[in-house]
Parts: sequence; C-alpha cells; structure tokens
Amino acid sequence: MTSNRSGHIRLNSHPGGGAATRFPVDWGAATARERGPVVASARAGSDRNAMGAHGGAYSLYRALAISSGAMSAGARPDLTDTFPTHAFGPFEQWRDPARIVSLDPWGHLVAEAFADEIRDGLDVRPTIAVTKARLSLPEIGQAIDAGRLSVDGTVVHETRDVAVTKAAIDPVWWLPGIAERFGVTETALRRALFEETGGMYADLVTRPDLKVFLPPIGGITLYVFGDPAKIGDPAHRLTCRVHDECNGSDVFGSDICTCRPYLTHGIEECVRQAQEGGAGLIVYNRKEGRALGEVTKFLVYNARKRQPGGDQAATYFERTECVAGVQDARFQQLMPDVLHWLGVRRIDRFVSMSNMKHDALTGAGIEIGERVPIPDDLIPDDASVEMEAKKAAGYFAPEGARSAEELTQVVGRDLGKF
Repeated sequence: MTSNRSGHIRLNSHPGGGAATRFPVDWGAATARERGPVVASARAGSDRNAMGAHGGAYSLYRALAISSGAMSAGARPDLTDTFPTHAFGPFEQWRDPARIVSLDPWGHLVAEAFADEIRDGLDVRPTIAVTKARLSLPEIGQAIDAGRLSVDGTVVHETRDVAVTKAAIDPVWWLPGIAERFGVTETALRRALFEETGGMYADLVTRPDLKVFLPPIGGITLYVFGDPAKIGDPAHRLTCRVHDECNGSDVFGSDICTCRPYLTHGIEECVRQAQEGGAGLIVYNRKEGRALGEVTKFLVYNARKRQPGGDQAATYFERTECVAGVQDARFQQLMPDVLHWLGVRRIDRFVSMSNMKHDALTGAGIEIGERVPIPDDLIPDDASVEMEAKKAAGYFAPEGARSAEELTQVVGRDLGKF
C-alpha cells in the first residue's frame, strides 16, 4: 500500500497479481493433487495462489534475516527426509469443504504429493510437520510415585519420560469457509482482516480470486500418546484435552490460574488411556490470554487487583472487557477443525470443564462421552477467583454442558460464539 502526492491511498497487489495461476485450489477435493498445492511463497510469481506468508508471524523474522544479509532471499527448503513419522489420513472429513477451513489437511504430505512440481521448481512448502519425541515432566514422576501411573517401557519409559508423536500445524484459512463459519460475508471478513492488520495484506481486498490466506498468527501443536493410528479409530478409546496457551502458567508455573495443573492433569489422563490400549491427545492452541495477547492479560491482572476490594469473581470478566473490548477472542468455532483432520468422531473422555469447547465440538458433529474436571486439590489458592468467576458466568457446568441459549441467559451475551 503506497501513498501518491495527492495523499490518496493506492492498493498494490503482490507481484504477479491478477494473473491466472497454474494451480487453482479446489478446497475439499478427494486427493492432494485434485485439491492443488497451496503456494504462498514470496517469489512464486503467477504460481502463487494464496495470500499471506509461510511461517505465519515467523515470516517477519525471515524478512529480518534477509534484510540483514544473513539469509538469501531466494533460499528454499530442502525437504529431503523431512517426511512425517506418521502420515495421518486421509479421512472422510477432509473431503468436506465446510468441515476443515482453518488448516490444510494435506499440509504434511506436500513433499510427496507434489514431488514432480517441486523438482521442476515450484516452491510449495509443508504447513504441517509430524515427528516423534519424549516428554519429561515432574508431574509424571509424581504420578508414578503416587501409583497413578506405571512404567511400562513403551508409553512411559524407565527414565520416566513419555513417548509421544507430535505435530506442528500452521494455520491455512479457506476464506469462504471461515466466513460461513462465522456467519459473515466473505467481503466483510476480507475487509476486517485487511484493516485490522494495518493494510499488511492488500490482496485481501484486491484479489477476490485468491481464496486461501496464511494468517500471521500462532498455530497448533498436537501431542499424541500411544499409537497415533488409534486416534481416529472408533474401536479404541480416546482421551483428549484441548488447551489454549497460557505461557505464565504452562511454562513458568504462575499460580493465578489453573492452566498448567489442568494441562498436566490432561497429560496424565492421556498417558493412562494409552497404557490401557487406547490413545491420548493434547491439542495445544497458540491463543495466549484468551487470544488477546500477554500484554493485555497482564494489564487485566493489574486492573483486577487494584480495584476497590481487590480481585473479585464478580468483576473478573468485566475488567477483561474494559481493557480488551471483548471478554474472550478464542473463537472456538475453528477449534474442531484439527479433530476432523485427525479423523476423530468421538472423544470418550474430554478433559475440560469448558462449555464453549464442549459445545463447539458437539456442534461440529464430534460426540463427547465423559467430561473430566480438574481435581480440587490441583487448583492453586490464587486461582480460586478464576474458578468462582467462571462458575458464576456459566463457563462450565459440572453436571454437563449447557446450551448456548442457557449461557446467554446467565451472562447476558452470546457465549456460543466463543
């Protein structure tokens, strides 16, 4: 976007903008080749069929590396031996263009599916990577000492670390599907995305022919316990926790919320399910501070604790809205997509008390059996305000999920959208 001498703003499309691409995208097609590659590389020219940039927010660090001379602008990844340790799918859900709209289900298979095109010079890159690792958590050792978990040599090793398959997923948005999911027009969605990113992606409003957008946001990390082939197999029980990032608690152990205790409790439950012959799944979403960001979260902490009477459950969400303009921006409508990517149709044990997450999953056609709350003895003393506030606001219902209508009556707003 540039400004001419008269002060008028002129929108500039990416080089090659408007030219017909060799690779049209048929979202929801039965195979990767029929769907077509997602090409968002800066120097793809007319082959480019997606807006945004690979790597999301990390693309800006790549720009710094190029501008400083540390990296060649024409550098391309060598994908030799980077193939996934487990190739998920394809599943029936991949062929429904309305079922998965926020990630590329073929994103981990591009090196194989488009090997010929890559060899001929097409710069198409994976948006999903799958590998194996081990987790070492003090809480797992504590569970072993307490007799809640055992060392079996396969899931939990003698060294007390846990075998996992993990996947990193960058967001890839199919804009017509995103707009439909939120009940808005594609034009309105594009305009809001363009304006709220300061005009960073002019193609949002100048290239309606481009329907795929790689947004500059955090992605998802999956941790699979047990055989990953069992995740989408209804013959095996699945325990799952969907967890939204909380750096202060998850990493540094802050006791103002229940995030790390609930996360590690979910991991323990997933390990136990894998040891019993099923599978466990942790979905870790990069949505810090209810997707409002850590700066906003810390500002809210200050506002809550400095109000007359100190931190109170009655004003817990109110202070967030005063600072951020909204109480929660996680928008759980997109959350079920990753479960569909894994082929999940039923979660036998859902380690969450959130009605928002429960309702989003069941509304997307995923059946939920038991809901597993956080044990009382894992709730830090300083997190009692959070728990009381969520209980009063209808955030969770110990005896089962409430409907979106019931939640609206409780807090006077449409929680069903989160």
